Amino acid sequence: MKNFLPLLTAATLLAGCDNQPARTPQQTLAQTWPQIEATGKGQPVSMQMWMGDPLINKYMSAYVKPELKRRYDIDLQISAGQGAGLAQTLAAEQQAGQPSEVDIAWINGETFYQLRQVDALLGPFVEKLPNARFLDLQNPFINTDFQQPVAGMECPWGNVQMTFIYDSARVASPPKSFAELPAFVKAHPGQFTIPNEFTGMTLLKSWMIALSGDPRLFQGKFDEAVYNKWSGELWKQVNASRPYFWKQGQTFPEQLAPLHQLFANGEVAFTFSNNDAEVDNKVNQGVFPATARAYVPQPGTIQNSHYLGIVKGAQHPEAAMLAINFLISPEAQLKKMDPNVWGDHTVLSLAALPPAQRQQFVQLPSRRYAPKREAIQDLALMEPDPEYMTRLFKDFRTQVIER
Repeated sequence: MKNFLPLLTAATLLAGCDNQPARTPQQTLAQTWPQIEATGKGQPVSMQMWMGDPLINKYMSAYVKPELKRRYDIDLQISAGQGAGLAQTLAAEQQAGQPSEVDIAWINGETFYQLRQVDALLGPFVEKLPNARFLDLQNPFINTDFQQPVAGMECPWGNVQMTFIYDSARVASPPKSFAELPAFVKAHPGQFTIPNEFTGMTLLKSWMIALSGDPRLFQGKFDEAVYNKWSGELWKQVNASRPYFWKQGQTFPEQLAPLHQLFANGEVAFTFSNNDAEVDNKVNQGVFPATARAYVPQPGTIQNSHYLGIVKGAQHPEAAMLAINFLISPEAQLKKMDPNVWGDHTVLSLAALPPAQRQQFVQLPSRRYAPKREAIQDLALMEPDPEYMTRLFKDFRTQVIER
């Protein structure tokens, strides 16, 4: 997930302008599921999400949108918007005493923290959802978001792990670990760079944890001493390698899409993804060469989940719950997990599913260019507190880009 300022479309602005009597959050959450279903049917739902991937957009527009219309007569209206801009917008709406133009927000990590700080989320609501019984809420990579207990305030939607993607036709032996990375970059000048966005910061977090040698140091609340010590080591290695980066480290991609394009064009030999299956759908689309491969360097990379939140001032909270309940249904999760569709790993516990549905997940098309999830689970690192990400964004600019 990335940070984008909200860009509300005219359709979104018109969403939910019906004249139903306002309910308090407590009244909304006190309803039974049949009451929620009866109220939510036939309402529009406004959803803000990252829209930077064509396959994700296609999944939402070609599958989710018509399914919600067919099942509940819900008109799903999607607009681009995430991150700090979303938190600012919702805080401003609350301060002005206005109902929100947003019903559902795709969030995680620092955005979840920011929205909790301004009390902008409706909840806890997850336990109201019938399909919540299938969620793998015993999994710490799902029930904890950047060291924050989810606590029913956001609903898990997908689970991913960061991977390195390289062109095996150009790189015979990629660096097996973060420890090997500086020497490899020096020996292969111009082939590596770091995007100055969410995925790049996830790379830097993983690298910093690797340098420390102890992931437990990054558990719990933000620790200034831990950050200063290990980010200092990180900036030493990054700056020592920088002359051997793409464009001699004089410029860095500001988004992931341009780096993907550089990789596709053969200008660099590496790109990255927060979705461990993305390499498969990019090869299947013909965006990446068939020689692209993904892997996780030792001692591991960040694994995290992304979530759906309902805005506290939502005009259609019942319809939002119906939509989210569908998005975590076995049917919707199965389709989303197919590497030919999206490749987003499910947040459901397969053991909780009926045998026939469990078998459908087992029989999904296998990844061809990325390692199977079970092969990298032991290389999964927990997300640290959101402040680590915030500080890395700031310090990457001051300690590296502007030096």
